[in-house]
Amino acid sequence: MIKYDVLIIGAGIAGLYSAMNLPENKKVLVVCKDIPWECNTFYAQGGMVTALDENDIPLHIEDTMIAGAYHNKKEAVEILSQTSLDTTSDIISRGMEFDTDENGNILYTKEAAHSTGRIVHAGGDATGRYMHYFMMVQNKHKLQRNTLVYDLLIEDGRCYGVKALVNYQHQTIYADDVIIASGGVGSLYEYNTNSRTVSADIHGICVEKGIELRDMEMMQFHPTVFVKTPFARKLLLTEALRGEGAWIVDKNGRRFLFDYDDRGELASRDIVSRAIFNHKRETGEDAYLDFSMFEQKWFHNRFPNITRTFEAIGYSFPKDRVPISPAFHYAVGGIKSDLDGCVEGIDGLYVIGEASSTGVHGANRLASNSLLEGVVFAKRATQHILGKEHKELKIPIFDKEYKNIVHQEKDRVYKHRLRKIMWEDMGIVRTRAGLLKAKNIIYDMKNREIGRLLELRLNTASAIVEAALKRKESLGTHYIEK
Repeated sequence: MIKYDVLIIGAGIAGLYSAMNLPENKKVLVVCKDIPWECNTFYAQGGMVTALDENDIPLHIEDTMIAGAYHNKKEAVEILSQTSLDTTSDIISRGMEFDTDENGNILYTKEAAHSTGRIVHAGGDATGRYMHYFMMVQNKHKLQRNTLVYDLLIEDGRCYGVKALVNYQHQTIYADDVIIASGGVGSLYEYNTNSRTVSADIHGICVEKGIELRDMEMMQFHPTVFVKTPFARKLLLTEALRGEGAWIVDKNGRRFLFDYDDRGELASRDIVSRAIFNHKRETGEDAYLDFSMFEQKWFHNRFPNITRTFEAIGYSFPKDRVPISPAFHYAVGGIKSDLDGCVEGIDGLYVIGEASSTGVHGANRLASNSLLEGVVFAKRATQHILGKEHKELKIPIFDKEYKNIVHQEKDRVYKHRLRKIMWEDMGIVRTRAGLLKAKNIIYDMKNREIGRLLELRLNTASAIVEAALKRKESLGTHYIEK
């Protein structure tokens, strides 16, 4: 029998910072579905929010609440901002190097809906990649790749571990405590900016187990994405570009966002996404991101990865403007947890990061709060685990079999149908008729001969659509047309 003190599902920022905060004398296993850097953290461009000082905390709280349409749990937002002073200094003291000026002072940038520049970044536009590498190096515990979790072992209100495919072999992994840090739901959508591994499997298990999901209708779309590529993961153009002064324009160069909001390009993501969506729907024409106001050397230093990525497909930045579309970006809702990451009613089960819903983001996440959320609630969950009394437990027998564990023949067809329906009917603008159509198609697919992984995706998609149907009025990212 394989048994650990703590099992961490996911090797993004939340999972790795949890591992960093668990002592070496604990038997800890971190698992990831593919290679460790195939996660959303790795692709995060903009940066990580941190309160600048004690005086900035109330401002950061208010910015987060405004962006979240005051649907946030205020206590969670207060914890996020207050703890940021400790977690950011901890990460820096351990050796993480954020971008600095020539005198060694940390550089801060501003993004949409922030009242001041409070976002630290690394490698210009490669913050997630730098932080992920740093935390991988810092991790002293065992990390296991190619581990696909397909069931949680729960009995009588307690979690005892997971069932997983490890290198395509069935394996049961037991643990005193399990931390879910598996990310969001991006692969459910036709256009998304997420890693290919982020497919809502664990959310689907929770639906099956009666574990509550919260605010699942709140799905965030990033306004500035290059979608004219054949791959599911589209090319993100970070919010920091607009924070530094880039414009969104129509084909004639007019900044049409001011027709929708006085803040123009610096309005919150939900407003900017809907404005671009409406512009394309009403005119049939593309919207563009314009960088022509930037000096070339500065732009290449500040956004080196974007420059190189787009150069490879024929663009010369900052001279060229690029067509943009919104794409799914972030699951604001998730598996309901308390402020220590505990899943209500299930001892030994925690959830942190994008997979969770503490209420911190409300109805719409404030830009760059996600990396911060990952570290803040990872710290709280590990403190909770280390601070509680552990008793020796008798492990029940879990003998449920999963015959169709991976795929059935038609799963790929159904998966593409699901992604299309989620984009069209559970996307930026929703209608009751569209949601009912999506609900019926998802229900029909669930009743066909399908594999376990598609079943879990459909469970999650169903929960998202049901949540959207229940919310009759528009709020934050949930925008419903009558």
